[in-house]
Parts: sequence; structure tokens; C-alpha cells
Amino acid sequence: MTANGWLQITLYLVVLLALAKPLGWYMARVYAGQSVGLNTLFAPLERLLYRLLGTREDEEQSWKQYAVAMLLFNALGMLVVYGLQRLQAALPLNPQALGAVTPDSAFNTAASFASNTNWQGYGGEVTMSYLSQMLGLNVQNFVSAASGMATVAALIRGLSRRSAQTIGNFWVDLTRSTLYILLPLALILALLQVSQGVVQNFNAYTTVPLLQATADGDGNPVREQVLPMGPAASQVAIKQLGTNGGGFFNVNAAHPFENPTPLSNFLELLAILLIPAALCYTFGKMVGDTRQGWAILAAMTIIFVPLLVFGVIQEQGGTPQLARLGVDLTASDMQAGGTMEGKETRFGVVNSAMWATVTTAASNGSVNSMHDSFTPLGGMVPMFLMKLGEVIYGGVGSGLYGMLAFAIVAVFIAGLMVGRTPEYLGKKIESFEMKMASLVILIPCALVLGFTALAVATPWGKGTLYDPSIGYTSIYNPGAHGFSEVLYAFGSMGNNNGSAFAGLGANNPFYNTTGGIAMLIARYWLAVPMLAIAGSLAAKKTVPAGPGTLPTHTPLFVTMLIGVVLIVGVLTFIPALALGPIVEHLMMMR
Repeated sequence: MTANGWLQITLYLVVLLALAKPLGWYMARVYAGQSVGLNTLFAPLERLLYRLLGTREDEEQSWKQYAVAMLLFNALGMLVVYGLQRLQAALPLNPQALGAVTPDSAFNTAASFASNTNWQGYGGEVTMSYLSQMLGLNVQNFVSAASGMATVAALIRGLSRRSAQTIGNFWVDLTRSTLYILLPLALILALLQVSQGVVQNFNAYTTVPLLQATADGDGNPVREQVLPMGPAASQVAIKQLGTNGGGFFNVNAAHPFENPTPLSNFLELLAILLIPAALCYTFGKMVGDTRQGWAILAAMTIIFVPLLVFGVIQEQGGTPQLARLGVDLTASDMQAGGTMEGKETRFGVVNSAMWATVTTAASNGSVNSMHDSFTPLGGMVPMFLMKLGEVIYGGVGSGLYGMLAFAIVAVFIAGLMVGRTPEYLGKKIESFEMKMASLVILIPCALVLGFTALAVATPWGKGTLYDPSIGYTSIYNPGAHGFSEVLYAFGSMGNNNGSAFAGLGANNPFYNTTGGIAMLIARYWLAVPMLAIAGSLAAKKTVPAGPGTLPTHTPLFVTMLIGVVLIVGVLTFIPALALGPIVEHLMMMR
């Protein structure tokens, strides 16, 4: 890797970690109901929303009430998004007169955006009207992210309270997450993106003449190009900050109207991990020991950085086939070097591989290059990060509460080693907490492997029943790479990421239906057990630390936590990875 590549990675990590503390401190004050400087502006609107919701700021909920409120709100949002897609042909703000979305695609998209997955089996500029994008998808970008942040705030209260029967109020946490955190950050980022050339308008698509005529696949002359327009910047900002990832345009952040310059690329990359990293400090601040937050952040970063470097090196190194053809793969002032297939020249290898790693470390899923074109081991990096459960930073809120589930398992294992009841932050970890944490860790594994097996073992998944005349109509690359595409797809949907290998024809009833089910289960069957843990821990008394207590802020605990995360990921998914990217790499070396 070049010195420039090392510099870009270092700069990114330094800026990210430097911003974690101030933003984390700010969010801790928001969830504590303390003044943050924006109260004068937003407090009247906040009180109005509470009246509309029929709640009060000081009215708290048990974990079951909190979970029911969260589920009902998200179910309503999903129904609204589904309805908008099905009715968009008759609704305003549709200058291209786009028709209704098919039922299976509308279900998949509604489930995707409600669950913060933002998997897209459609092309945004040829499928969704401006109204569907703004009122449906963009609103969900805010509230699905806020739901995850509210859930982790409730879990943190459960860890910090003693003998309490409540863990906060979902409506209050949702409102504050949106008004005081997501909305101001999204406004700032959207304005910065507009300054770089990201489009933000309501114009109809524009047709422009080509400077040089070309031909389409059938040899017909092409003299014009249609430029899609729309309110993209407002959606791009929150899609990154909320770890949503759904693109306004089909090719997502590879599109010059979504991500035009290296500066816009850096800002979007920073936005993806900004809130997940800062929430670690928020956690430490809210439990009264910032060392706890730094320990969690350290574990995430120690796993993330080697995978990031490995991915960049794999893409920068190119492939043996190119080397045998005499292609110069060395990066220089005249060329990017490495493997540039599927990558934008304005970003190059380093920023493309960095984005792929960042977007799958977070539960984001946006792309600025085509992961399907990565080298086998380079493509395995984002795949493996998703398979770890989206806890290496992860989604806003969901990443932290997923990592805290691993922390509970880690202290339980430590307790078994010394023969005493394990404790975490002064709370005894007993059978109920372990059952719930086990569900959180194992459900995504079962979803990914189960649906992948179903897809590759049945005609529905392979696509032969969809169009027998041309054979595989879903898996266009039968073999190891085709298996990787399916494994990646369900790894993405089953862990609420949303990115794809793109070589899989997934916009059909089978993948839309199974993927929608996987996304809903992966989001809510994990959030509810974590709220149950929050309620259980809140009701317990704090146990004073003793000689046998494992300190959970030390390098020893960080090492144990990393070990648990990696062991679960490796033992669960190495056999599947061996059938996909690993064997593909070995075949490439022949």
C-alpha cells in the first residue's frame, strides 16, 4: 500500500476518534434531559409532539411498554411506506409519472427501511417518485435510526439504575434522538454536500446531448443522456448519519450526483461511523464510568483496523490473472494500480476499499464501488464484518446494544472460569440475561445460513422457476462466486446492513419475500430481547465489586470481548466462507 493510502486511513481514524468524545458527551446530555444549547429552538416543538403522542416527558415505561410502543410505531411506519409505493402513480411530486411498485418489492422496501436495513432491490431513479423518496424512505431514515438509538438509551438506563421498574419513555427518546441529534447533524451535512455538487431540487429529469455519440448494446446510436434530478442531498445526509445507506440513485454513492468529490466522499465516510463511535462514549458517560465506553470503542476499533488494512491491501494488490497478462499493478502518479474494476476513478482503490469496510462495519450498506468486482479476499472483508453481527461500530444504537450482548456473554464466560456469578457494571448476569443475549447473537446466524441454504438448494432461489428458457435468472454466476453473492445478500439482510454484491438478481418474489422476513426478524427479534435485558437489569440491585469481580474497562476484558466476537463469527461462518470467497481465491491462484 502507498504512503498516500496510509495517510488517508490514518487521517480518517484520527478525525473519527477525535469527534467521538464531544458528540458522545452531547448525546449523553440529550438522553439525560439536560440543556444542549438547542432547547430554546426545539423545546416548543418537543412539547407539542408529546401532546400529540399523548405522553409526558416525566412519564416512564416498563420494558414491555417500551417494546410495544417501539414495535407499534415501526409497524405503522412500514405500512405507510408500503402504501406510498403502491399508490405513488396517483400521488403528487412524481414528475416522471412513475408507476406503482410491485407488491413484493414494496413489501421488501418497506421492511428494509423500517428496519434500518435499506436493502434496495430496485433502481431509485426509475422506481421511486420524489414523494415516495421523501415522505416514505427519508422519514424512515430518521425514525428507524432514532428507534435504534432509543433502544440503546433504554438499555444503558437498565445498566445504570437500581431496583427500578422503568427504563425511560420510547416516545421521549425517539423525539429527542430525532430533534436534537439526527436533524441538526443531517442539516449540516446536507448543506456541505450541496456545496460539493450533490443535487437538491424538484425538477423533472433533464435530457442533454452527448458531446460524442455512442451506441447501445444492440448497436443503435445514442446521442442523448437523461440526467436524474431530485431532493438527493437531504436523503444522502441522513442515510449516512443514521447508518441507513439507501441510495437516492441506483448506484448509490458511486453516482456523481450523490457523491461528486473526494471531500464529499470523506464527509460521508466520516458520517457513517460518527454516531456509532460516539455512542460508546455516551454509554460510559451515562453509566458513570467513561472507561467502560472507551473499552467498548477500543474492542471495536482493534477488530476494525486490521480488516480495513487487509481489504485495502487485497484490492491494491490486484489479481494473478492481471499480473500474468503483464498489467502493471503498481500504484503511481499515472495510475491507481491494483484492481480498478467496479471502482470510480475519482475515488480510487483506497477510498473504495475503505468505504466497503466502513459501510459493513457499520450497519450502513451504502456503496461507492461495486463489491461484486472486488477480489475474493477483498470482498470477504465486508462479508465477514457483517457476519460478526454488525457490532463493529454497527448501526446507530443497534451496533452498541449488539456489542453489549457480546459483553454480557464475555463476563459470563469469565464467571465460569472462576466459579462465581458473573457481574457487569455491578449487576449480576443470570440465566435470563444469558438467554436473551444468546438470542441476540444466534438469531442473525440462523437467518443468514438458513436462508442461504434455502436459496442455493431450491429452484426458487436459483431462479430456474422464474424463467426456465434462460436458466439461472437470479444467480447469474453459478459456482463459488454465485454462492458468495447469495451468502452476501442474506448476510446483508439478516444483519440489517443493506449492501449487496450486485451480481445477484434479487428483485423477484423469492428474494423480496424471504429478504423482507429476514430483515424484520433481524431487527425486532434482537431489539426486544435487549429491552428485556434492560428491564431485568434495571430491577436489580447493584453488587459491590469484590476480589473475584472482573474489571470491564481493562485491556484483559477488551481482549476477552474481542475473542468472543471473533470466535462466534469464525465458528459460525468459516465453513460457509470456505465454499465462497476462500475457494474462489484458491481457484484464482491456479
